[in-house]
Amino acid sequence: MKQLTTFLCCAILIFAACNFAACGKAESQQADNQTSMYEKMTAQPPLAAQKPKDLTEHGHTRQDPWYWLNERENPEVIAYLNAENAYKDAVMADLKDVQEELFQEIKGRIKEKDESVPQLDNGYWYYYRFVEGGEYPIHCRKAKTLDAPEEIMLDVNVLAKDFDYYNAAGLDVSTDNKILAYAEDTLSRRIYTIVFKDLATGQMLTDRIPNTDGSFVWANDNKTIFYGVKDETLRVVEIRKHRLGTDPAKDPVVYHENDATFDLGIGKTKSKKYLLISATQTVSNEYRYLDANTPDGQWTVFQPRERNLEYSVDHGDKWYVRTNMGATNFRLMSAAEGKTGKANWQEVIAHRPDIFLEGFTLFKSHLVLEERIKGIVNIRVKSWDGKQDYLVDFGEDSYVAYAANNPSFDSPTVRLGYTSMTTPSSVIDLTLATKEQKLMKQQEVLGGFDKNNYATERVYATAKDGTKVPISIVYKKGFKKDGTQPLLLYAYGSYGSSTDPYFSAARLSLLDRGFAYAIAHIRGGQEMGRQWYDDGKLLKKMNTFTDFVDCGDYLVAQKYTSKDNLFAMGGSAGGLLMGAVVNLRPDLFKGVVAAVPFVDVVTTMLDETIPLTTFEWDEWGNPKNKEYYDYMLSYSPYDQVKAQDYPAMLVTTGLHDSQVQYFEPAKWVAKLRTMKTDKNPLLLHTNMDAGHGGQSGRFRAFKEVAMEYAFMLDLAGKVKVKG
Repeated sequence: MKQLTTFLCCAILIFAACNFAACGKAESQQADNQTSMYEKMTAQPPLAAQKPKDLTEHGHTRQDPWYWLNERENPEVIAYLNAENAYKDAVMADLKDVQEELFQEIKGRIKEKDESVPQLDNGYWYYYRFVEGGEYPIHCRKAKTLDAPEEIMLDVNVLAKDFDYYNAAGLDVSTDNKILAYAEDTLSRRIYTIVFKDLATGQMLTDRIPNTDGSFVWANDNKTIFYGVKDETLRVVEIRKHRLGTDPAKDPVVYHENDATFDLGIGKTKSKKYLLISATQTVSNEYRYLDANTPDGQWTVFQPRERNLEYSVDHGDKWYVRTNMGATNFRLMSAAEGKTGKANWQEVIAHRPDIFLEGFTLFKSHLVLEERIKGIVNIRVKSWDGKQDYLVDFGEDSYVAYAANNPSFDSPTVRLGYTSMTTPSSVIDLTLATKEQKLMKQQEVLGGFDKNNYATERVYATAKDGTKVPISIVYKKGFKKDGTQPLLLYAYGSYGSSTDPYFSAARLSLLDRGFAYAIAHIRGGQEMGRQWYDDGKLLKKMNTFTDFVDCGDYLVAQKYTSKDNLFAMGGSAGGLLMGAVVNLRPDLFKGVVAAVPFVDVVTTMLDETIPLTTFEWDEWGNPKNKEYYDYMLSYSPYDQVKAQDYPAMLVTTGLHDSQVQYFEPAKWVAKLRTMKTDKNPLLLHTNMDAGHGGQSGRFRAFKEVAMEYAFMLDLAGKVKVKG
């Protein structure tokens, strides 16, 4: 089998390379007036074999000729993916130097020797640092003061040296500061093994706990951890308890979740007094708690689950509860020890219809709130004695702000994260009582970056139903709003995940070459409050797609760009968005990048063996219900591919993707190849070593970014292709 696979792959690679070698070489032309290399291509794309399979539900039959591509171990599947990669490489061969130039440019903006801002926790200052050329962080700490000797806890560069992919996650030290636990993934499928290191001796313990989700928490006895275990669908179904020195195979289950629509998590309260098990569904939650000093005790339900009752909890001097009970935009409640049921909840922050309560952080003297107002997260600080109540002034109108890691309940300061489309990522320490802000660190962007050379705007497109949809835009000053310059429109629009106006150093490579970059804050996210999310899911999901189209039409009408210069990008559920809009309005876009796209919606949501399907029925709907089946079928990108012209498209995926399986984009591309009527490029890039998040390491991930940028820049006539 292995020999057959090698032979097939090599044959296809040679075939693709030979086809491309026949392509004539053109003379180099001026960057803005060149012929795109795609217009010169003669390489022939691979065609996946068609093996029709009938899929019947509710008396309706769909025929899927490429269903067989879900056979991950099938040599024919691997050969096809390699053939698509070879075709992509052949078509983009003349852009190889451009990609390398972009990669080096993006990498060159990163300060290679860098260090995070130290954070005090339980008597130690924790931080990580990077060395020149290092792909991964070195995690360190210092005892009591920053003048103390450095103790290297974990050098991830050393751990990763023998792997194509490596991720060390969830680093956590026992309460007595002696044992480091962390979770490692060497496949990029988000299945982690938890391991332990004695920080005094530097030796690894023999304990190794496989098949976890990477989350765990220490009890206060310094020898017990609780962790989550996944089933075959990668849903966390159990919380188990492990005592150091014992056999992980015999770890007892402390909680098993029987409802397939719930996912489990494990954590610890701010007070460090309690351990928490969370059972989470799209529209409801349930928590259990246990005294962290008695790991062998019995877990207690905080508030029994109820359909459409969402809540999250933390503990400081008492319990605090963020909930949607009688509050679409959520409110904050408190509860006394031992009286945690909702009947005992007391209001702390009332519901406000124009303010979405996104989060809260507890301190001994103050309460810090994250409140989304008109799409922007405001940081509100309230003292418990009632003498202070203020919003933090950051000096910009459009930005991203959030409470960062704040482990100490007694701290007089809150650590905040801050960025905007023109301001690099920043760490700010705010003294709660005095309002004093201290900039602890701002991302240093090398290469002569000056934020004053760029401008940002926030505009509103009117959707077809009259809804005003915000758009955040950034460009280099001098950008002409005459319809002649390219613009990249990005969006996500699912799960209530808000896409805020953040800074990207990599994005400068587009802006400096004449692109504008815009974020469409479409429904399905939560930018404008909870209703914004509710109006973009289930039987209202179509709003997500039409909002994006309306934003594109607005930008064209206002001459930020034109149809011949408008590009679109989205990933995962945002890749579903890309698939839907190219079916709806293929004429609107010059080019589209669909990253790890969720495009075979109906088939995936009918298959309960596919990772995370059941957990998401309340997001998309359960197609076993005919109403949802019909609605999902009406927008499912794979099912709605038709014989029409499509824009140029670059589709990316990862063979080991656990969130969106590789075969969804692979099938979609195969179907598009047989149906589309245009001659625009359609390229599929499969990372054979990575999963949903792409390559590991702080530099290598930018290889794919450079590829995506080169694809768009060439279509826009913004690069010089060598002859």
